[in-house]
Amino acid sequence: MKPGTSGLRKRVTEFQSGNYLANFVQSVFNAVRPDGGFTGLTLVLGGDGRYFNDAAIQLVLKMAAANGFARVLVGANGILSTPAASNVIRKNKAFGGLILSASHNAGGPEGDFGIKFNAGNGGPAPEKLTDAMYAESQRINEFLTLDLPELDVSRPGAHRYGGMTVEVIDSVADYVQLMKQLFDFPALKAMFAGGFRLAFDAMHAVTGPYAHAIFEGELGAAPGTVHNGTPLKDFGGHHPDPNLVHAKALYDQMMAPGAPDLGAASDGDGDRNLIIGRDLFISPSDSLAMLAANAHLAPAYAGGIAGVARSMPTSGAVDRVAERLGVPCFETPTGWKFFGNLLDAGKITLCGEESAGTGSNHVREKDGIWAVLLWLTILCQRKQSAMQIAQEHWASYGRNYYTRHDYEEIDSTAAKKLMADLSAKIDAGLQLPKLKFADDFSYTDPVDGSVSKNQGLRVVFEDGSRIVYRLSGTGTTGSTLRVYIERYEADTSQHGLDTQAALADLIALAGKLAEIRERTDRERPDVIT
Repeated sequence: MKPGTSGLRKRVTEFQSGNYLANFVQSVFNAVRPDGGFTGLTLVLGGDGRYFNDAAIQLVLKMAAANGFARVLVGANGILSTPAASNVIRKNKAFGGLILSASHNAGGPEGDFGIKFNAGNGGPAPEKLTDAMYAESQRINEFLTLDLPELDVSRPGAHRYGGMTVEVIDSVADYVQLMKQLFDFPALKAMFAGGFRLAFDAMHAVTGPYAHAIFEGELGAAPGTVHNGTPLKDFGGHHPDPNLVHAKALYDQMMAPGAPDLGAASDGDGDRNLIIGRDLFISPSDSLAMLAANAHLAPAYAGGIAGVARSMPTSGAVDRVAERLGVPCFETPTGWKFFGNLLDAGKITLCGEESAGTGSNHVREKDGIWAVLLWLTILCQRKQSAMQIAQEHWASYGRNYYTRHDYEEIDSTAAKKLMADLSAKIDAGLQLPKLKFADDFSYTDPVDGSVSKNQGLRVVFEDGSRIVYRLSGTGTTGSTLRVYIERYEADTSQHGLDTQAALADLIALAGKLAEIRERTDRERPDVIT
């Protein structure tokens, strides 16, 4: 039971087997238990509503009572988006929370389920805690629970449950209140009243209720602005991943005549985002850079930002923004937990990953709805289209052509051998024209001094072009090989190229260096972002 990038993710059938879930929950409690136990402490509990969410909620409630928690705050119907859960933890000064989600992975009886612990700062457990959870799972010989009837969590209210209080809370209200503190809702409402159109695809996932409440409720967007807004246990049979493959209907709508002014989507648990302007997909890396450059237009960031951070595979576009703003830019391993220390220490205000996650210091998770609201704010204040904003940004900073190629569910043994052999090549010294360096990325946390090694293989050229290889920690079957390719282009006359064409030579080199086709039997990636 080794947690990956963001918690433990397995097939639903594996979580349902025997006492698998109970063993992991007890391992988490054993790993995080303070010296004085959980007496007087509050746990937050909620998930994305996927299949098995309701049964898992009941199990965790019984175990929390048996382990001595004083109070559990649980979202109505067991629903809390990941950023909303982070906010509830922080607002109520809770000890931590358990978030039940496999994020963007497919749901349903044959799909995936996941669970992770977020600490008292609202962010994912750091590596020292996830390592401790894994260690506990290897030696566990009992779990604590109480023989209690199932609790009705369908509506807000307080209940005594064993010796513990369970407060069922409105899943949406606290989050809406937080967003109203960060953004100028009256200005955004006026923009919608003036004819602005948004298309938001909630992908039958957790953000549906939040999107309906904010976009159509608070901001007055037209009914129907939110598509697929009812959370379903199997996400309607679709994959709740906001990329150009699984949100193709939204992409096609935004490329068609008469498209709305902005298209957006979020994922299974509400922490990722997709941004598409009329006739233009804005990559997550570019989105982070553009948000950083324009964050001052939102009331919450009007005084400027302290710094920014990006995961190592994310493009260097935001680095140039930080340099011009005169603020630091930190390069971290993949996983939101690495941003937590920087946010808590006040070293950064905004952060993001190429995997469609962006966020700020308002919570300790990436936040899909927040990202859409910040984009709406920029469009409102600048009174320009997303295309105009992007083109002006590239003209000012240059353009980082960037793509990610995913090879999903490949044989794990073959994947590990590919990475090991490529690492050996790098150690022996690659002989490539204009190579600046090649290495296996490691990170020393500037706050606590902890070191994270083996975070991805990098091949970096003198002009800043890069190829990065990583095995993903979010899959449940086989392994996912992610290959990231990037080239910087300062010449404005070259800013209108097709991304895959602009990177064609580097894409070919990436495949040749790692022998991807020969080792995986894949002719092409499963997903290209």
